[in-house]
Parts: sequence; C-alpha cells; structure tokens
Amino acid sequence: MNTAPDLDWSAPQNILVVLAHPDDPEFFCGATLARWARAGHHITYYLLTCGNKGSNDPDISADELCRIRRGEQNAAARIIGAEAVHILDRPDGYLVPDLALRRDVTRIIREVKPDILVTCDPTNLFPSNSYRLNHPDHRAAGQVVLDAAFPAAGNPRYFPELLAEGLEPHTPREVWVSLTSQPNTILDVTKTWEIKLQAILAHKSQIPDPGKLIERMRARGKPGDDRGKALRYEERFRRIPLG
Repeated sequence: MNTAPDLDWSAPQNILVVLAHPDDPEFFCGATLARWARAGHHITYYLLTCGNKGSNDPDISADELCRIRRGEQNAAARIIGAEAVHILDRPDGYLVPDLALRRDVTRIIREVKPDILVTCDPTNLFPSNSYRLNHPDHRAAGQVVLDAAFPAAGNPRYFPELLAEGLEPHTPREVWVSLTSQPNTILDVTKTWEIKLQAILAHKSQIPDPGKLIERMRARGKPGDDRGKALRYEERFRRIPLG
C-alpha cells in the first residue's frame, strides 16, 4: 500500500466529489479535501440527495430538513475550501444506480471535466465498527459514479443525447474511492484533521452530542513518532487511474 503517494500535481487540479448526502464529503474524506484545497486545487461538490430523511424528529418536515441540511453543507464546504456545492434532489434513502441516474452523473462529469473524481466504495457493506452497516444510498452513489466514470463519460456512444447538448466525452485521470475496505493509498492528513472536525460540526442537525463525536474522531490518531507523543491522522482510498 502506498503510504506517502507522490501526487505529482504540479498544476492546480479540477476535483469533483460526487456522494449521496450532505455531510458525506466531510465524514468520508474531509481532511483530504481540506489538504487539497489548501494546496490550490479546485473542488466542486455534487450531492445526489439533500438528506431530508436524516432525522427521526417527527416535528420537522422533510422540506425544512432539506433546507437546514443545504445550509449546513454550504457552511461545511466553506470550511473545507470547496468552491461550489450542487444538490440533485434525488429522493433521500431511495437511490438506485439506474440508467437515468448514470446519465445524470455522466452529464456532471462531462460538464465539470474533472482531473480527479472522488466517490465512495459501493462494495463496502460493513465500513467499520462505528459504521455497523453502510447506508444503501452510499453504496448506490458509489456504484453509479463508477459506472458513469467508466466507460460512459469518455465514450461518445453512451448517452448520445448528451452530445446533442454539446457535452463532449471526458474521462477523469483518476478516481479516488473513499470509505473503502480495499485501500491502496493512505494520505497523511494530520495537518488538516482539525479542519475536518470543524467542518463536520457544521452539520449540527446530524450531531446530537458534538463532544462525544469529537472525542471519537480524535481517538483515531495513531502514534506519529517513536515516543508515541505526537498523533498522526490518515485517510484511506482506493486510487484508480483511468486517463
């Protein structure tokens, strides 16, 4: 496994993040995104739902929760350093990686023309001890993004109606798959871990006990030197070259 990849990104990269819900970018790979933003790369979020089922409170309507979560996501993205946030408003909890959604994601890839595409692992049913069961929307989002990235986005024979819209084929150079059980790349994100935590805290509707969450997130640190005094934080990915 590559623990210190030489990204060789001498020029600013165009980075597209496509995930299911508000807060997914921050929880899954927020420290990496913050690291990239501070290195001068350009980050755009596309979220497939507004997360309007993300509450058990019977007194809040789906529309109000959607409004709240949009605002939280915009605030979190500013902390990370993302330049734009777009939400497709597909039904939360009901994502299916069908052809219609694949076409929509293919359209996004051709519009944004990313160098780097970030999503999550559709095969990861049991992500960790804290994530006892992965949300079906996460898996559906990862599946449809990978299906759109290859071969659809770069092949003119897929979705010819997109050509009629003036959207030429585009293949991202790399896909970075987060929340994966099969990583091949580890990034040291110690310097931006606290930024990740502050961005996560912007999602107030999703965090009933901020103190416990921060305690749990900081406990993920590993000894950073032989004396075990400094902590090192990591985020892991399956890095897939395409271009």
